[in-house]
Amino acid sequence: MSTDIFANRRAQLLAQLPDHATVLVAANHEVLRSRDTDYPFRQHSDFWYLTGFPEPEAWLILEKRADGSTKELLLCRDKDPVAEVWQGRRFGPDKACQVFGLPAASLTELDDALHHACNGQTHLYYALGEQAFVESQVQQVLANLRAAPKKGFVAPTRLCDLRPLLGEMRLIKDAHEQSVMARAGKISAEAHLSAMQQCRPGMFEYQLEAIILQHFAMQGARYPAYNTIVGGGENGCILHYTDNQDRLRAGDLVLIDAGCELEGYAADITRTFPVSGKFSAEQAAIYQVVLNAQYAACAVVKPGNSSKDTLAAAMLELTKGLLELGILDGELPELIEQQAAKQYFIHGLGHWLGLDVHDVGAYKLDGCERPFVEGMVLTIEPGLYIPAGSPCAEKWWDIAVRIEDDLLVIKDGNLNLTDTVPKEIAAIEALMAQAAPVTP
Repeated sequence: MSTDIFANRRAQLLAQLPDHATVLVAANHEVLRSRDTDYPFRQHSDFWYLTGFPEPEAWLILEKRADGSTKELLLCRDKDPVAEVWQGRRFGPDKACQVFGLPAASLTELDDALHHACNGQTHLYYALGEQAFVESQVQQVLANLRAAPKKGFVAPTRLCDLRPLLGEMRLIKDAHEQSVMARAGKISAEAHLSAMQQCRPGMFEYQLEAIILQHFAMQGARYPAYNTIVGGGENGCILHYTDNQDRLRAGDLVLIDAGCELEGYAADITRTFPVSGKFSAEQAAIYQVVLNAQYAACAVVKPGNSSKDTLAAAMLELTKGLLELGILDGELPELIEQQAAKQYFIHGLGHWLGLDVHDVGAYKLDGCERPFVEGMVLTIEPGLYIPAGSPCAEKWWDIAVRIEDDLLVIKDGNLNLTDTVPKEIAAIEALMAQAAPVTP
């Protein structure tokens, strides 16, 4: 990725700030998994968005002074031949400056750099309360500045949360982000296709998970964007089921919610299909209700509309379908007003998508649902979950269906980034019928 992209983002952020403002953004630290092994490192999304720098423990300091002039500084770990033999290569300040296009210094200079960047400023922006080590550094530098007014030190008096500003920037994806997310969607869609094709009764849920993760890795997306959900039968009624340990049974549905992470950006797809390749009459009926709701909601994702419109479209189809199947009883207008379908549709209809799978950016402006604009990416994911014991006929019990796609808002509507995975009943059954057998 061009360093100009990151430089433009930093400039855009600084342009929104008042004079006399300093910004602090910290990279993540490595996290201990057990004893002397760490979890795979994942960079802080805001830090990545502004720098593209992949190493832990680094800091970005941005300054805007009284005359409007600006200054940037990246602080990172020094080169260390011994540590690099054990833990991998480091850029070091000199190479970081060359590769990432902004001034860089040793992390050992952090205290002095923070002192100089904050002294004389009125506003200090950072993610308030998010990272304990950042709070500690901030409180230390503020205490030092306040303790020595006779030396001319002046501490910032306004501590401001940086996240709302960055959230609004990250909400609208630029051309590069859109391209990466389209690729992530394609890789994830292909993984779902593979899982559908290879699914057989008797397999374990974790074996479908393995098919998904293998495809991600083989396409250069080494990690999923979130923990993969593979829920067969009644497990599909658990929204964030990740045990993935049960055997898949003929006659059950399996719900897979999985997406890869590519260059930091997430895909998020859910498909539900029959383990044995054929929907039962009851499964097909519930599935079609959810599919109708998804189509209806996707159709109104366009500039000027909002999540209020998508939810209304989906709820109409869900309520109407449940009423026609006899799962709900009453008159359609009253059932919609009562949100009766919420008994079986127990989560939101979707969320922003980007560097975080549940991405940043406000959902409301001035108390109202914000209108969609070009460059937003969101999921549409209606579902119906009917666990055993639900107040309906037993034939519907343990049926769980969710269908989810990733939509990019464009000028005249939306572009579905993940629609290459079939979701029509006939298409799913045809795909599974032609698949080669797999030994569990």
